[in-house]
Amino acid sequence: MSKRIDVSDLNVYYGDFRAVEGVTMAIEPRTVTALIGPSGCGKSTFLRTLNRMHEVIPGARVEGKAVMDGLDLYGPGVDPVEVRRQVGMVFQRPNPFPTMSISENVLAGVRLNNRRLSKPDAAELVERSLRGANLWNEVKDRLDKPGSSLSGGQQQRLCIARAIAVEPQVLLMDEPCSALDPISTLAIEDLMAELKKSYTIVIVTHNMQQAARVSDRTGFFTIDGAGRPGHLVEMDDTATMFSSPSQKATEDYISGRFG
Repeated sequence: MSKRIDVSDLNVYYGDFRAVEGVTMAIEPRTVTALIGPSGCGKSTFLRTLNRMHEVIPGARVEGKAVMDGLDLYGPGVDPVEVRRQVGMVFQRPNPFPTMSISENVLAGVRLNNRRLSKPDAAELVERSLRGANLWNEVKDRLDKPGSSLSGGQQQRLCIARAIAVEPQVLLMDEPCSALDPISTLAIEDLMAELKKSYTIVIVTHNMQQAARVSDRTGFFTIDGAGRPGHLVEMDDTATMFSSPSQKATEDYISGRFG
């Protein structure tokens, strides 16, 4: 189900501005990879290149390679819509469709991909996705209520249910807990531990403790004073990154002496 992504010498431009420079990394299947670093260092931009979401901004382009189990995501003839089906995304702020019911929210991505479902199949998919997002027991008696009627933490889990309903291989999460309270954050973190059994997960977070708690591997991005674009300083197993990183810049950032 989950897939490996190999990125080599990836550069991301918005027009003439290079936002990300020369990133090379391997993202292992069935793991959580955390991307940390100061604001503006390109980690969210890099995350969006993994499902070609950055392309919605005019003038955006990529040089280098991002390969998912042998498929070059930027290869000729590769459909960005199909890439986004396989590589789902959960954003910083919960964004359920406000006019849609909870069950319609879950099915929105599937319908966008023109999959026709019978009523029993749709009901089964809604239940399976909500169970996968650990939300079913809280909402099963009000599936016809608007998604916007849920609390912030529930809305974020609804967005995760919507993402997994289309059966992606990879889940990208861009600061998924930054708008949530501590209890909702814990629920999402517990959910990540469960989801990585089936998915490859990449999370951008500003929260060092969260990166340490949820991820198997951590990559540290930064931008230096000489005007160099965002780049990957180092990447390693999370325990190593937080106890004995190889670069002083990483140590300074993790210990709070920087950025």
